[in-house]
Amino acid sequence: MEKIGKIAVIGDSESATAFLAIGAAVYKVDDEVKAAETLREISKSDEYAVILVTENYAAKMEALMQKLKQQAFPVVLSIPCSTGSNGFGMAGVKKDVEKAVGVDILFN
Repeated sequence: MEKIGKIAVIGDSESATAFLAIGAAVYKVDDEVKAAETLREISKSDEYAVILVTENYAAKMEALMQKLKQQAFPVVLSIPCSTGSNGFGMAGVKKDVEKAVGVDILFN
């Protein structure tokens, strides 16, 4: 039987609340310190297959995000927040694709 993983979202209230509609677990935080604490805590459990962090917080805890990307699960990705993208998420995708493929196939 296939294991279906849960999705968690860490972000400001306005950005994260929208994910309730798809059944994601939502962790509303007010600053990057609380976001980092929450990410550390929930990434230790095997409850979530995917953890999405809004870019406004993900950019401020890049080292933690990179450390967690070394593990197979949970998959930790950054997403734009309600005010738009700051480019952090796309830069991360570009970096991950270059690492996997060996060349920049997205923007070159």
